[in-house]
Amino acid sequence: MPVPWFLLSLALGRSPMVLPLERLVGPQDATHCSPGLSCHLWDDDILCLPGDIVPALGPVLVPTHLQTELVLRCGKETDCDLCVRVAVHLAVHGHWEEHEDEKKFGGAADPGLEKPRNASLQAQVVLSFQAYPTARCVLLEVQVPAALVQFGQSVGSVVYDCFEAALGSEVQIWSYTQPRYEKKLNLTQQLPDCRGLEVRNSIRSCWALPWLNVSADGDNARLVLNVSEEQHFSLFLYWKQVQGPPKPWWQKNLTGPQIITLNHTDLVPCLCIQVWPLELDSFRTNICPFREDPRAHRNLWRAARLRLLTLQSWRLEALCPLPAEAALCWQAPGGDPCQPLVPPLSWENITVNKVLEFPLLEGHPNLCVQQVNSWENLQLQECLWADSLGPLNDDVLLLETRGPQNNRSFCALEPSGCTSLPSRASTLWNDDLGALWACPMDKYSHKRWALVWLACLLFAAALSLFLLLRKDHAKGWLRLLKQDVRKGAAARGRAALLLYSADDSSFERLVGALASALCELPLRVAVDLWSRRELSAQGPVAWFHAQRRQTLQEGGMVVLLFSPGAVALCSEWLQDGMSVPGANCPHDAFRASLSCVLPDFLQGRASGRYVAACFDRLLRPDAVPALFRTVPVFSLPSQLPDFLGALQRPSALRPRRLRESAEQVSRALQPALESYFHPPGTPGQGRGVGPGTGDGT
Repeated sequence: MPVPWFLLSLALGRSPMVLPLERLVGPQDATHCSPGLSCHLWDDDILCLPGDIVPALGPVLVPTHLQTELVLRCGKETDCDLCVRVAVHLAVHGHWEEHEDEKKFGGAADPGLEKPRNASLQAQVVLSFQAYPTARCVLLEVQVPAALVQFGQSVGSVVYDCFEAALGSEVQIWSYTQPRYEKKLNLTQQLPDCRGLEVRNSIRSCWALPWLNVSADGDNARLVLNVSEEQHFSLFLYWKQVQGPPKPWWQKNLTGPQIITLNHTDLVPCLCIQVWPLELDSFRTNICPFREDPRAHRNLWRAARLRLLTLQSWRLEALCPLPAEAALCWQAPGGDPCQPLVPPLSWENITVNKVLEFPLLEGHPNLCVQQVNSWENLQLQECLWADSLGPLNDDVLLLETRGPQNNRSFCALEPSGCTSLPSRASTLWNDDLGALWACPMDKYSHKRWALVWLACLLFAAALSLFLLLRKDHAKGWLRLLKQDVRKGAAARGRAALLLYSADDSSFERLVGALASALCELPLRVAVDLWSRRELSAQGPVAWFHAQRRQTLQEGGMVVLLFSPGAVALCSEWLQDGMSVPGANCPHDAFRASLSCVLPDFLQGRASGRYVAACFDRLLRPDAVPALFRTVPVFSLPSQLPDFLGALQRPSALRPRRLRESAEQVSRALQPALESYFHPPGTPGQGRGVGPGTGDGT
């Protein structure tokens, strides 16, 4: 099992190995080489101009390997700078070309030509050093005696002391010869900072470096800075970006020892910390301690948002880079999973905060964007066009294909496959091979239903004629018809989805009494108490998705009924963003609904769709979590008139009728309330109330 970040104590990140460093006295550069070789350092730096590769006309010296070592260059015992010593290993490459006289006569050539073969080799070796903001090139002259010249063999090395560099910087070193016979050698090295130096007291910029530990504070992160009370330093938190400057979060100038707590919901993989003493040219240390933290990665996805920019362009907005890909999918009403449109479209790799486009000619509310990470786990799904084009439509998606003779054929995309059929529709996407079309379902069914409507009209005409012939019975029929219309209006009342936490059986009976009382009004109530069979078969998540979608599509309201148990669940869910113990209960739609309810509140879509309620003496309205108090919160039964007014349609808000309905619901609730707060056989005041409860008055 991996160790979470909060069990580790990090001293400015992972501390590098402590390095014992050699000291060099004096500011002069120097060079020395292996025994048998002679070397010389040019006095001044040269221009870094490697030039093109040229062919060698005989054996030449070339660099084969670079090696570095960190040393200290000291003017005084306690005034040193970090320096990079570079060793260049050399070898003999190439060979002597055979002389034309030897080729022609097969014998020895002119003795005057033998001398170069026994001569020493010379080379001009260039060392190029770059470490922002420094760039230098030095020239080393090396000579190898003839006795050491062996083709393809190493002859030794030449060492340069040294290139000064800043602590914690990245350096790049190249080596080549003039003229250049082979590719440049390259070496990149990350230099340590003050943490990795055994001689920290010898480098002035390290003297006042604050010491930082990252540890746990419950679920949060705690930054502990152990410095003296007189020490002034600056602390900077930022989000590191792959390209471009970092995104600042906040910066503070502090004094003395400090303990700073970071909320666990603010931790993301690219959150980094920079700290430095408030002194001239002081060294700045950077660490990013949450890069491998699983919770930080979950926070990053939870905060990511898909944003529609234009009809065809959209963007994934997140604080940190995310390895992900996306594709369009088609979300049909009814709770079925969103069906990816792959093929005909394909998955696209995406870049965070970069504008992306799909080849759409027209938007549609059922088109959604599926966002997955590199582990093929679905992280985000949002129907971007639904906000501007309305709720999901009962449309079918058709795929048009074109054959070699430009003949067209249609098929309807379904979970089981593509069903062939002809159609006329409005196009969403096309290319040279085919197109996607969205077609209303009534285009396919209106022929079938035409005969049914004709039969209904004939029956209505016959019934009217019959009533006219028997006027004595007409009034009776009209009275019955009026009653049926009233009952139908009640049956077609506004939909209400009731969500609650099943704290115990007594509270479930209280919820059942409220739901039954609301059904006596022109309201259609859905509650999991009455749908246990469907809930067990579909699972709480799928059941809630279907009920919520149907309720909102019909213009209904979702009622969040809060109890102490619901408040505890919400608080725990908001802290962890995860399932809480017991969240796999097959009959608990409230737990399952949190993952879908919260986005509506966080994105400002809850108004007009949700209301909250609690029972008098069980929970005060101000105990409801603040996030859910952005919609009206009612205490029942003391605020029943306002609660019923929010649930019913505006046309039904008649004051007298509203008061009567409130009295009716209140009478129906009283036995259940008395049974809940004063269970049979319970002496005294009955059921106790805890923090956050009250009488609601």
